[in-house]
Amino acid sequence: MELTYQLSTSLKQLRLSGILATFEARQRQAIDGKWSYDEFLVRLLEDEVERRAQKQLALRMRRAAVNSTKTLEGFDFAFNPGLNRQQILHLASGDYIRQKRNLLICGPSGVGKSHLAQALGHAACRQGYEVLFINTHKLLQQINGGRADGTHERRLAQSLRPNLLILDDFGLKPLVSPGPEDLYDIIAERYERGSIMLTSNRAPAEWPELFGNPLLASAGLDRLTHHAETIIITGRSFRAHQRSGEEVGQGGA
Repeated sequence: MELTYQLSTSLKQLRLSGILATFEARQRQAIDGKWSYDEFLVRLLEDEVERRAQKQLALRMRRAAVNSTKTLEGFDFAFNPGLNRQQILHLASGDYIRQKRNLLICGPSGVGKSHLAQALGHAACRQGYEVLFINTHKLLQQINGGRADGTHERRLAQSLRPNLLILDDFGLKPLVSPGPEDLYDIIAERYERGSIMLTSNRAPAEWPELFGNPLLASAGLDRLTHHAETIIITGRSFRAHQRSGEEVGQGGA
């Protein structure tokens, strides 16, 4: 008992108290398996490394604001077979983030754009990247709100910090001044410094008119689309399909 107390105290002082969670189980395994002292220590340290990695992942996921249930493992590629599964799995490797390139995901409402974006964001978090998933309109509102309390520059800087910024539902709501200017600043500041993933139910050809300023649109979209990879999702709506299934079920009842 005294030895366990001393061990616990020392581990806490060294900020290694996570080892205590598996210490007794590893101790029994060591006795039963006749492990060497070296092997016993290695297993304990491996447990601590894994614990810290999971803790850091959980922290990145909270900061990213992605839905932890929206993963590639849960994405139904068969529903809209026109989507290139191999292309998506390659994107999940994170090469575009390392190369600081952008990813543009377009398609009608309900085809899985946001799910796919969050799933790729989840994959990026697991690889150690800092991610932020946010509705485009909401982000621009937050940045503009900073003009009233003197935090505009700080709020803008927060959108530049993550390795991957995911702007969801671009173009769903009109860009109201100074939204186009703030969006341009985000795109320009992140250009070749950090990746942007953008989802939109509007075709890229419609994007210039959203800015309301041809010069601003041209400069911003030129940077956004340069070296960008574009995914166009066509096909049925997941939500419409689910609603249809519910109606059939209710009718049958």
